[in-house]
Amino acid sequence: MLGAARSGKSRWAEHLAAVSSLAVVYVATGAQRPQDAGWQERLNRHRQRRPASWRTLEVSQPEALSSALEGLRAHELALVDSLGSWVAAGLALEAESWDRLCDDLISTLCGSAAALVVVSEQTGWGVVPATAIGGLFRDRLGALERRLVARSAASWLVVAGRALNLMALGHSVPAD
Repeated sequence: MLGAARSGKSRWAEHLAAVSSLAVVYVATGAQRPQDAGWQERLNRHRQRRPASWRTLEVSQPEALSSALEGLRAHELALVDSLGSWVAAGLALEAESWDRLCDDLISTLCGSAAALVVVSEQTGWGVVPATAIGGLFRDRLGALERRLVARSAASWLVVAGRALNLMALGHSVPAD
């Protein structure tokens, strides 16, 4: 599930989870940030939209995401929201450690018995980031998205409240 900020990607992911008839496990990757009122409001909106029957796992450390997903079963669907928050939490890692973390996540996702819906922000559609950390975020998230979509059964792009099936509409870009 890919899309820009406020595009509706989380709502579309929640819709797909709700109609799946599987037990939903919502995996939240965003940090709490109690001093940021706007962020807390956003988290609260997400919490209020989730049905009470959904189990929630909050993953605040990048290393914990794979572990959280490993115990899921075939009758469950994990909705991971979002890769952008996960990437942001791992920006301090050196390239080698980051690559290992991504390899571990991809291996966990590919080996999961559960159905998976992963939400991720699209970056780099506008201004080039003014900071090195902004560029690193854009590059890491973009590279991870390409790797995941290449292994996915479905891929959706949500733009302006419209969900587009990328597998039906697009073609794979040749590898580097």
